[in-house]
Amino acid sequence: MQRTSNKIRAVISLSILMMALGGCKKEEGPAEKAGKEIDKAVSDAGKQLESIGKEIQGNVR
Repeated sequence: MQRTSNKIRAVISLSILMMALGGCKKEEGPAEKAGKEIDKAVSDAGKQLESIGKEIQGNVR
């Protein structure tokens, strides 16, 4: 009887743990989405400035 009780407790504990972990899905909020868009825009602008800088250096020499 004791073994069955321990098995039932283990199954219940694992079920609760799995449900809890399933609820931990992280949703992005509006600030996080905006932050990603800003990061992308800054990265794109940096790449363009680097390209322009290389073009200017090529014309100076």
